[in-house]
Amino acid sequence: MPTPEPITVLVVDDHPIMRQGICDLLNGSGRFSVVGEAADGEEALRMAAELKPQVVVMDVIMPRTDGIDACRELMALLPDTRVMMLTAAAQEDAVIDAIAAGATGFLEKYAPPEEFITAVSDVAAGRLRVPDEAVKRVFAMLRGERPLETVKPLERLTAIERETLTYFASGTPYGEMARQRGISVVTVRNTLYRIQDKLGIETKPELVIWAVRNGLVDDVVVGIDEQ
Repeated sequence: MPTPEPITVLVVDDHPIMRQGICDLLNGSGRFSVVGEAADGEEALRMAAELKPQVVVMDVIMPRTDGIDACRELMALLPDTRVMMLTAAAQEDAVIDAIAAGATGFLEKYAPPEEFITAVSDVAAGRLRVPDEAVKRVFAMLRGERPLETVKPLERLTAIERETLTYFASGTPYGEMARQRGISVVTVRNTLYRIQDKLGIETKPELVIWAVRNGLVDDVVVGIDEQ
């Protein structure tokens, strides 16, 4: 019986040591072939378009384009590619955002090697893979056992979202935010839309007021431009 071809994987993480460890683990398993490495979401999108991997293993929080935005764009570009998101802690908001963006799996990056390999295999086969504890927390939240309102509002936002909101509430133009973070203006807008959706805020001025009340900036910026 012929040996099956290894599953091709693109590994995306902004920490070189973590990225190397994941590559070594996958390549050493005999099931996978790492065809590329990327340090952020924008680089991942460029490499994925060229390499067309079967699976992308990608960190959630990264500089430039974060994992959630990159996953969403990747699904539009390569809908047959499977994405497994990695995070240091599987918070329910991150799980929901990842699945909504099109990810097939979600795993804490410090999972045991055997669990990691099994998770990537499941994702490659199209099986939804989410840690049991994360699933329990999400379902508890959706059932009302732990309403979203009981989570501190600032904790709902990722580090990238907090940084973007801080820039915005401080009056930084979209173009300048994009230049400072090395991302596109579209990504800045999408990040702000996602923040508004998470917080249930309809307008940009209300978003600035929320940022002031939650200590992200010291004073309200007058004349917010919807850009």
